[in-house]
Amino acid sequence: MDINKFIEKTYKGRKVFITGHTGFKGSWLTLWLQILGAKIKGYSLQPEGNKSLYLSLEKNIECESVISDIRNKKKLESEILNFKPDFIFHLAAKSLVRYSYLHPLETIETNVNGTANILSSLSKLKNFCNVVIITTDKVYENKEWIYPYREVDALGGYDPYSASKACAEIITSSMRSSFFNMKNFKSHQKAISTARAGNVIGGGDYSTDRIIPDIIRAFKKNTPVVLRNPESTRPWQYVLDPLHGYLLLSAKMNEEPEKYSGAYNFGPLSDDNLKVKELVKIAIRYWGKGSFKLKKNRNEPHEAELLKLDITKAKENLNWIPVLNSSESISETINWYKDSEKKTTNIFSLTEKYLNDFINKIGKRE
Repeated sequence: MDINKFIEKTYKGRKVFITGHTGFKGSWLTLWLQILGAKIKGYSLQPEGNKSLYLSLEKNIECESVISDIRNKKKLESEILNFKPDFIFHLAAKSLVRYSYLHPLETIETNVNGTANILSSLSKLKNFCNVVIITTDKVYENKEWIYPYREVDALGGYDPYSASKACAEIITSSMRSSFFNMKNFKSHQKAISTARAGNVIGGGDYSTDRIIPDIIRAFKKNTPVVLRNPESTRPWQYVLDPLHGYLLLSAKMNEEPEKYSGAYNFGPLSDDNLKVKELVKIAIRYWGKGSFKLKKNRNEPHEAELLKLDITKAKENLNWIPVLNSSESISETINWYKDSEKKTTNIFSLTEKYLNDFINKIGKRE
């Protein structure tokens, strides 16, 4: 099967509703869907900070953009029902562990109630609709063992962010069982899945308190990158790899909803997890210069030291595997930022080029 043609055929001319379209991952997904010829409606807060990938792409993006809070159930429901989407990708979230320690209620309300609001709105939507709820690799009860977590493993969450996303998974499962059960699919016409991915890197991320933006800011200032947890191991992956997974999952659900609805992990291959300090060293090599230093603070909030995902289900059910390994992901990411610094660079053209290059790599792998 030609995956690129399959995905294009699925989304061309179809209505796609994206929450969190102004965010880092949402911006890349919106651009990808535009290339595929989809009719897009986005629902999100304003981009945070003075610099944003979405703001750089906005003039060239054909997307009906609604700026509003995912917690506003009435507004969200109205926008969904008026648009009558064929597909929904729910990315809007408070997505930082350390932020969740400072703002636990906001994190929980956004990630839990926001997800419930999306699913509740489906009850009034009369047309067939595929929904992918994006959660995180941190939804598992992390025992910090060497074994990768499978979709059937217990959910949990030490910090408010992880717990809120685990709750979103449980709510999704409950709503699917109670109101959108696959046994009754012909009557309700809704297919719902969750996608568990995290530690995503790529060009255009300007968030605070995330490793790649922190690295780039340090490089540009010629200051050392400050590492809190240099020995922590994470399933790093290039931003377009999980997005490819989301698009492929929803396309498969579109063909056989009863077969493909469920929870899926999207991450690197099992032997391709890097420690934080290893990621930084590779980034320094591709940037051409840089350094790092360690910051030990006993008062730092708890963050997991080890996390791995088992992606067997996505490989076997969806025929999905990551296109780039960790080193290649870091290379693509650093090169995007280097290219973006050139005075003649148009960010939209640059980002479109990187996206098309990735799509071509999918095709060559067939």
